[in-house]
Amino acid sequence: MNYVLEWRRITLVSLKSHSRPQHTFRAYFKRNYDMYLLLVPGLVYAVVFKLLPMLGIYIAFIDYNMFGGSNPIQAIINSEFVGLENFTRVFRKTEFLQALANTFIISFMKIGCVFPMPIIVALILHSIQNARFKKTVQTIIYLPHFFSWVVVSGIFMTILSSTGVVNTYLQRWGLIDEPILFFMDHGVFRWLLVFTDAWKEVGWSTIVYLAALTGVDQELYEAAVIDGAKKMQQLWYITLPSIMSTIILMLILRVGSVMDAGFGQILVMYNPTVYEVADIIQTYVYRIGLGKMDFSLGTAVGLFNSLVALILVVGTNTLSRRAMGKSIW
Repeated sequence: MNYVLEWRRITLVSLKSHSRPQHTFRAYFKRNYDMYLLLVPGLVYAVVFKLLPMLGIYIAFIDYNMFGGSNPIQAIINSEFVGLENFTRVFRKTEFLQALANTFIISFMKIGCVFPMPIIVALILHSIQNARFKKTVQTIIYLPHFFSWVVVSGIFMTILSSTGVVNTYLQRWGLIDEPILFFMDHGVFRWLLVFTDAWKEVGWSTIVYLAALTGVDQELYEAAVIDGAKKMQQLWYITLPSIMSTIILMLILRVGSVMDAGFGQILVMYNPTVYEVADIIQTYVYRIGLGKMDFSLGTAVGLFNSLVALILVVGTNTLSRRAMGKSIW
């Protein structure tokens, strides 16, 4: 009888212990509250600078008058609701359609020319055995990323001016008769944007691919050498498939920024003579929204820009999942 009672007591205790969670969130939070406190600055930043400004989307659907109230919120409330009229106005403007076309052209020029560069550079650096030389090259190509576009623009304006070093030597060697106006020539300016973007950002992306390459299993290369695989075969069948997930991730992120096309870069480098080939959606919003103070139209264009970017990200991720079985989500 005593054995039966003891067995029942042990069973009840066991059931009670299993019915209660071993580690409640409250207990976990008490032990790690300092780690959660580190999230507070990031959450405050996201709420103040990301979530709250999204309430301004409503301006795209009203005829906003900044003088319609004693404060911006009162002005929004007093403004007339016009529905999709601002979007209709946008698509009727030739300047907007030209800016939209320029955005896609410049972005895809950068993707086609610049996106493969860090992959190639990372593969070359990864194959170099001299550690000191590798670190030196990494540092040199990595540094331009920390220069602001104002500094980069100043550097290239000096080098490529009509009296700059490039035009001087091209004329001295007899390759041109007149100086090339790099910042005013419609046929050259877009390629100048691509070149300066590559000069500034290739080193940053190279670091990402180098980090991915360090995770490739070295035993795969040893097995390939035993089987008689050459360097190009190892590259094609081992290296690239091993870092393909990183390449896909970077491509999806890059396509997601297609509608950006380099706002800061273009804003400090372009001028009215190249508006026709260089004005993009974001510079157009800047000129319309802040320059002409047409906040409703600027907000409508910005909202359209964000929706297209979202569609491109989702579409690229879906295509990647169906074609290669790799995606972000």
